Amino acid sequence: MNQLLKNIYLSSVRINTTQNLHTTAPITAWTKSDVPKSFLKYNKKIYPPQDPSEEPRPAYVCHQKTNFKYSPEKLWYIASFVRGMTVDEAIKQLSFVNKKGAGLVKEAILEAQELAVTKHNVEFRSNLWIAESFSGKGVVIKGIRRHARGRMGEVRYQYSHYFVRLEEGKPPIDYYKRNPLTPQEQLDKWLDQMRKRKITNSF
Repeated sequence: MNQLLKNIYLSSVRINTTQNLHTTAPITAWTKSDVPKSFLKYNKKIYPPQDPSEEPRPAYVCHQKTNFKYSPEKLWYIASFVRGMTVDEAIKQLSFVNKKGAGLVKEAILEAQELAVTKHNVEFRSNLWIAESFSGKGVVIKGIRRHARGRMGEVRYQYSHYFVRLEEGKPPIDYYKRNPLTPQEQLDKWLDQMRKRKITNSF
């Protein structure tokens, strides 16, 4: 009797699995993934061998933290704050920023640092700097907010993505290139622009 029940159960499981096989493909075809995938593809990129005379290509690692409850506009300020810093300096600075997003960004940077050492052959974990750091818009869940006189309003719950790329080596002196020219070069450039001015409707 027990063997008979066992056989019936196994046959029902087989029927269910075969039915699911036919129905899962259309469902997965129409469902859209909420997690971005293109940024992590840079970790799988393979470069050609370098010539000994060429400058060595620095190692890098891309990492992302997806769909956490935080506004992408607020996260942008924290992401641009750490851009161009060394990893140790960024973690130190974020420890003193009293914002929820700072903790999430710090966690993502530490994860990327660990990933660089364990999987991307970076020798020293402190010899890394933040080459890219930016936020993205995640899922937006719409809800209902009750108003007076039986009316309804809309409330949006925003989620964010955070993307970071760590690169091996020392960061540049002026990451944003605010003032790349020397004072003499700036003066020469300004004089050149002034001399190239043209008065309209003239010879």
